[in-house]
Amino acid sequence: MRSILYFTCIFSILTTFAQTNPKIYAIIDSVSADRIEKDIKKLADFGTRNTFSDTVSETRGIGAARRWIKSEFETISKNCNNCLQVSYQKDFVTKDMGTRIPKDAWVVNVLAIQKGTKYPNRFVIMSGDIDSRASDTMDFTTDAPGANDNASGMAGTMEAARILSKYQFESSILYVGLSGEEQGLFGGAGLAKYAKENGWDIIGILNNDMIGNIKGVDGVIDNRSFRIFSEPTNPTETEKQRKARRYYGGEVDGISRQLARYVHGNVKTYMPEMKPMMIYRLDRFGRGGHHKPFNDLGFAGIRIMEAHENYTQQHQDIRTENGIDYGDTVEHVNFEYAAKLTAVNAINLASLAWAPPAPKNVKIGGIVEPSAKFKWEKAGNSGVKGYKIYWRDTTSPTWDHSRFVGDKTQFTLDGIVIDNYFFGISTVGTNGFESPVVFPSEVFRE
Repeated sequence: MRSILYFTCIFSILTTFAQTNPKIYAIIDSVSADRIEKDIKKLADFGTRNTFSDTVSETRGIGAARRWIKSEFETISKNCNNCLQVSYQKDFVTKDMGTRIPKDAWVVNVLAIQKGTKYPNRFVIMSGDIDSRASDTMDFTTDAPGANDNASGMAGTMEAARILSKYQFESSILYVGLSGEEQGLFGGAGLAKYAKENGWDIIGILNNDMIGNIKGVDGVIDNRSFRIFSEPTNPTETEKQRKARRYYGGEVDGISRQLARYVHGNVKTYMPEMKPMMIYRLDRFGRGGHHKPFNDLGFAGIRIMEAHENYTQQHQDIRTENGIDYGDTVEHVNFEYAAKLTAVNAINLASLAWAPPAPKNVKIGGIVEPSAKFKWEKAGNSGVKGYKIYWRDTTSPTWDHSRFVGDKTQFTLDGIVIDNYFFGISTVGTNGFESPVVFPSEVFRE
């Protein structure tokens, strides 16, 4: 006799295939490596985009770069009947705020918001960094083209805006160029604070920092793999929540990790030729990126980037030493690869923005019972088909089993012992798109 788990797994596989949507494939096919190449070259041609570089020149420095980015977003908006709200968001930084600040200056971000039709205050964000740096981060005059770090991420963000602006979404999408990354993540910190103060409901931020290199410093060449960095738990959790994890689990199930799993699953479904690597770290060892300030304030955020870095091209003055060409120049960027990672972002932005809100107050029960029990609050009725319960082995990095249970607020999985799995619940829309999985936040007993 076949086991209940066997048939549930088969049902899960069939459900996954049934949910593929032709619009997602159309988005993938629309990404242009040629447009990304053009934008990367344009950004590199500003000479340096150091946060403290020239702001007056029309051809050189951070000021010219951010004005050009803003004008590109405005052109995209014009082509979609003014569907983007384009603006600057800025904060003033002073020398006493850090060791990498050579002078007082404005850190200016460029925002393009595509408002959602149903949930305009819910945001999914794609970011790239505007600024670049030379070997000495305090040197704001030396050439620092920053072709891969991070004109690639900025060009990808602009390309995603061009493509997705042709669609309408239930939730809002923010395409943003962030500044001040190299000096201490000041642009991200300023925008995250702005979002918090204005009550934004952020689904998550996809931070793109270096998405164009395929040849690592170790000699590995790989145009398929990419990394998704996410921290395991929420830094804003309470002491009570931390203690609860000791008994109920959740050490690798924070909101950012669920966002990473969402991206991983979507890519495996729609772009099976790609090899997403979920890295169980906030960022690279001892380093940081612009998703961190959002995590710090309790928002979900991940970093998407190339799998193999080349350190001779990062944070380096342009020069040749011992036969090695140093510097982050255009010839080192693989534009087709940058296009693939742009597509990774675009399909996840679209899927998240088309999906209904996630369930709230997910609770789990079933202690010393041969079943797992769940209760949750509905995300709303409009556009919701129902809810899906996910589970996985406690050592598995991905949600491997699922069952759609309909439009309910509670359900019992019979025959599945709660001790042996981790569980979560997502909302499924009538359009087939799903919210990120929500890990239970409370245990109940009956």
